[in-house]
Amino acid sequence: MLEQALAALAAAGGAAVVQAAGTDAWAGLRQAMARWVGRGHVQRERTELERLDRTAGELEVAEAAEAERVRVRQEAAWQARIEALLESLDDIERIRAAEELRALLAQHTSRGGVSAGSGGLAVGGNMEVHAEQGSIAAGLLHGGAHVSPPQVPDPS
Repeated sequence: MLEQALAALAAAGGAAVVQAAGTDAWAGLRQAMARWVGRGHVQRERTELERLDRTAGELEVAEAAEAERVRVRQEAAWQARIEALLESLDDIERIRAAEELRALLAQHTSRGGVSAGSGGLAVGGNMEVHAEQGSIAAGLLHGGAHVSPPQVPDPS
């Protein structure tokens, strides 16, 4: 079993794969992740590229009602794949591979911690959405939200 820090790194890797799919970051992360998992073996790298493409394809065609389930499943699958690879290495190789993965994630993931797929909007801070005169404003959140009561117009 991996130590907690490496398990967290594997989780971050799984999340990065899923978050990058369908974004401008995908091509670079896809290549880098395949190279990292392939560990210098050309055929293994090709196999990983195919696996990454299947992941992106599943995420792309997921129906709205299934999208979150598919995302969670793919993140878990990539986390498990990364954990298995790290567990298969001896201590020195594991340390080197972890350093490489940290560098890969730092280089190929959003510095602000947000990303959006096709048709999405990513915000790395506060965002206000207003609806006026009986209209509706909505969004999909992956995290917390604060809703305040509407402002009452000043009668004066």
